[in-house]
Amino acid sequence: MKAMILAAGRGERMRPLTDTVPKPLLPAGGRPLIVRLIERLVAAGIRDLVINHAHLGALIESTLGDGQRFGADIRYSAEAAALETAGGIARALPLLGDGPFAVINGDVYAAFDFARLPAIAQRLAADPATIAHLVLVDNPSHHPAGDFALSGDRAVAEGPVKLTFGGIGVYRRELFAALDPDAPARLAPLLRAAMNRGAVTAEHFGGYWLDVGTPERLAELDARLTPAAAGNP
Repeated sequence: MKAMILAAGRGERMRPLTDTVPKPLLPAGGRPLIVRLIERLVAAGIRDLVINHAHLGALIESTLGDGQRFGADIRYSAEAAALETAGGIARALPLLGDGPFAVINGDVYAAFDFARLPAIAQRLAADPATIAHLVLVDNPSHHPAGDFALSGDRAVAEGPVKLTFGGIGVYRRELFAALDPDAPARLAPLLRAAMNRGAVTAEHFGGYWLDVGTPERLAELDARLTPAAAGNP
């Protein structure tokens, strides 16, 4: 299957670190965030990757190249200015093939088992009524209200207990087909509309997950991934 890594964000909360380095290239435990993600996807058997970029995108391409040294095949979707999540995916659709594909935020670290993604994609391919599958996580302190709720195996926009979207999902291309590939578009409205049709499945992942959105959270992950902390996911 194909997987897309979202790497086009400016990383405003990471400034001044991101003034000269794109956020996905910031190191944690001695290796760039995006390199760690690529290595884990390849280890899970997912080697056909698409990476979008905007801010300092040339540095991402020069650092990662064609992906061969990681055992991956990387193609790039360049954006003159970041198109937000759904817009970036819509622009990359020609590179993502006809079947369901995974999308992972380049600034998220999770102990999620990426080897499960191909089976999820196969399930979506066999079920035209389901257009997306989301991985939801416990609400972090910086996002206590959450995003979506679970009702059985379905994601719903509202519910008594909301969870946070973990930046890991599998999608059918039809979710983005009506979008202008040159215009910014947010993902959440598309997902909520699909949830209203009962077309989004989801699961709750309770393992280690971190949105590496600030220097403090980057330092937390760096400490976790240093050799002295070996054995942690």
